[in-house]
Amino acid sequence: MEYYQKEKQLLLKELDSQIDGLSSSSAKKRQEKYGLNVFAETKKKNYFIIFLEQFKDFLVIILIAALIISAFLGDIESSIVIFAVITLNAILGTVQHVKAEHSLSSLKSMSAPTAKVLRDGAMEILPSSQITVGDIVLLEAGDYICADGRIIENASLKINESALTGESVSAEKQDTILSKQLPVGDRVNMVFMGSFVTYGRGHFVVTSIGMDTEMGKIALLLKNSKEKRTPLQISLDKFGQKLSIIILAICAVLFGINILQGNSTMDAFMFAVALAVAAIPEALSSIVTIVLSFGTQKMAKEHAIVRKLQAVEGLGSVSIICSDKTGTLTQNKMQVKKYYLNKNILDAVADDFKIPDAKRLLTYSILCNDASNENDTIIGDPTEIALIDLGDAKGYYSSKLRDAYPRVCEIPFDSERKLMSTVHTIDGQNVMITKGAVDVLLDRLNIDDKAKSEIESANRSLSENGLRVLAIAYKNNINNSITIEDENNFNFAGLIAMMDPPRVESAKAVEDCISAGIRPIMITGDHKITAAAIARQIGILTESYIAVEGAEIESLSDEELQDFVENVAVYARVSPEHKIRIVKAWQEKGNVVAMTGDGVNDAPALKQANIGVAMGITGTEVAKDAASMILTDDNFATIIKAVENGRNVYANIKRAIQFLLSGNAAAILVVLLASVLRLPVPFAAVHLLFINLLTDSLPAIALGLEPHSKAVMNVKPRKLNETFLTRGFLSRVGFEGLIISVTTFAAFYIGLRSGGGTDNAAVGSTMAFATLCLSRLVHGFNCKTKKPILFKKKFVDNSALIAAFFVGIFLLEAVLFIPGLSGIFKIANLSISEILIIHGLAVSNLLIIQLIKFLTYKRA
Repeated sequence: MEYYQKEKQLLLKELDSQIDGLSSSSAKKRQEKYGLNVFAETKKKNYFIIFLEQFKDFLVIILIAALIISAFLGDIESSIVIFAVITLNAILGTVQHVKAEHSLSSLKSMSAPTAKVLRDGAMEILPSSQITVGDIVLLEAGDYICADGRIIENASLKINESALTGESVSAEKQDTILSKQLPVGDRVNMVFMGSFVTYGRGHFVVTSIGMDTEMGKIALLLKNSKEKRTPLQISLDKFGQKLSIIILAICAVLFGINILQGNSTMDAFMFAVALAVAAIPEALSSIVTIVLSFGTQKMAKEHAIVRKLQAVEGLGSVSIICSDKTGTLTQNKMQVKKYYLNKNILDAVADDFKIPDAKRLLTYSILCNDASNENDTIIGDPTEIALIDLGDAKGYYSSKLRDAYPRVCEIPFDSERKLMSTVHTIDGQNVMITKGAVDVLLDRLNIDDKAKSEIESANRSLSENGLRVLAIAYKNNINNSITIEDENNFNFAGLIAMMDPPRVESAKAVEDCISAGIRPIMITGDHKITAAAIARQIGILTESYIAVEGAEIESLSDEELQDFVENVAVYARVSPEHKIRIVKAWQEKGNVVAMTGDGVNDAPALKQANIGVAMGITGTEVAKDAASMILTDDNFATIIKAVENGRNVYANIKRAIQFLLSGNAAAILVVLLASVLRLPVPFAAVHLLFINLLTDSLPAIALGLEPHSKAVMNVKPRKLNETFLTRGFLSRVGFEGLIISVTTFAAFYIGLRSGGGTDNAAVGSTMAFATLCLSRLVHGFNCKTKKPILFKKKFVDNSALIAAFFVGIFLLEAVLFIPGLSGIFKIANLSISEILIIHGLAVSNLLIIQLIKFLTYKRA
């Protein structure tokens, strides 16, 4: 049996405790047995180890090999540049990793710093770490709860357990026995670490401390939940592996060709190294990081703060969004929607409450109410605040009504009676007003069975639509004092029904989500009826899907759950374990899953999801630390904007990679052709590093800043295992690289044969370098889109690309004509005609590729 299923006296005996608490000696022995009331420390990785792990990427390993070889062969400039690039990337990766590992430290701050406990028969205030199993802890409004325990004394306790359950309404506590197995949110005779008392007072006996508490179980889940790699990380890894294999294969072929041609082993090896340097996009990691950083800035302006850079693009691959209900899809604010009066269910928003019976119902609901409006800030229970809000909207202001009809006496609400009663002087006589649960008040009304049946029917109808229903009753000519016995023989005033309504933009956001090929799913700690009603209103729950409670998946194996999730759109009354299982089930089916949440109970699933999205307003620090992204407006619609942003970021990164690879392919083809024709090496290694790190980086970054398009939301998310190197992508890269290589080799050959037909390797290498550099700058405009854009607005709509183009030209001209720089970069003097040839050949690349795009697009 669970603690909540046991009689409290039996439980005290079982725990070897008593109503006036433990003795100091007994508490000390228990601390030795159970340990302190703290969370277990997790062993953290050494920063140096994290730094070294950044060098595991295969492309980085090849670069390190190129660095060592370049240094051995005396090419110090190349070695320094490569070292700078890989070290910078490693530092960025280390900083990002360290920032991500704070979830458990935030979880510790959720526990109460001190607690009021009975020791040796007297009340003491002790550090929460000293609380042990069997202690009797005293609670009152405002206290944080230091451990899990069973309530043994209860005086109208209300406890906010939203961090654990996700429910915004405080839980009303009881000290009765509960017979059946229940989820955390329904264990009304228990209290849990990390929650806090909003109303009333009581005592509880500690049943679990530290890692054995519900919060501790979440800490363990959080510790064991492994962060999922984003599709971009997976794509870049696969891209790196495939590219590395291609590079090594080509280098081996080139090395073999040179040996067969009779070149020395060292010369053949130098050719292979030059080719490797030409092929590897050294700055790719830095460029991707910079593009993602710009993406985070744009998202921050749209209320989404990204904690982990890769999440920017990862959002664009999301195919499943598991969303919390309260505050994300709803307004996190109770609002009166309907009321029942004179056998009719009426619309509270549309009605003006002018007829006498409606006026009385609204007036009485405001008078029998403890919520207050101080300096335009309403304080109180959410359901009572909803009644005050309705009164303000209809001109029935609480302050004026309470001044006109002062409260004479009251019987406060408690969870056993489920009633609240007040007496007011109205029109010269005392009127008793009672507010409470419909089923409780029904039996206390002066009505016949027919009227009772009609009220029950109305209550059922309202409840089935996810509304929380309150009954209002009254009786006249009351004394100046009342007791519980007076709560009988009432006149019926009416029913008032309220709910936490959907955000105005939620339905449109869900519609956009579905049209983008993304499946929205609601996962909430709230009750099934309420959750299903909201889900229907905003379009998540349709006839094709069902709503279930978390208990219904308990008995399913992981394999069975994978089939089961296909049919479910709403999960209610779920535990942290359920959330992780649901997320994993969708991931096992090949989906990229985003999970939203705000409570401690959401943190493990936020970490397990590919993209964890925490709420910035209502979210706990634990949830924020476990998440990849934080919404500053707690709005589901913001996630859809972020998805659109992520898809555009991915498209732009793909443009940048297309630009880099097509240029590098051109360099490879030129080096290969020169080798086959037994010509000198067309490029010095420093030439290729200059292109890759300087003139290439700026246009690549600029392509990452291409203006965003809403058209990306009209296609389905790409598959998780999809890489950049698709057949279509490779064909474009190969074709564009071929065009650039032809013009570059032409420049090389012209330069090589300058000076009266004799070999002039320095001029040929300079012309090849300049032509390739300028061609790649021009080629940036080709990579903007698959369509021809030469004479269209699209050609010049990216100011960053235009700026990068002119900066690149400036850098190239500086290298070509400034003596100090030309010496460093091994540049030969060129004639005017040779300079014109370079520029003419480079521009021809743009014209040829745009013409072919025009012909291809016209045929399509």
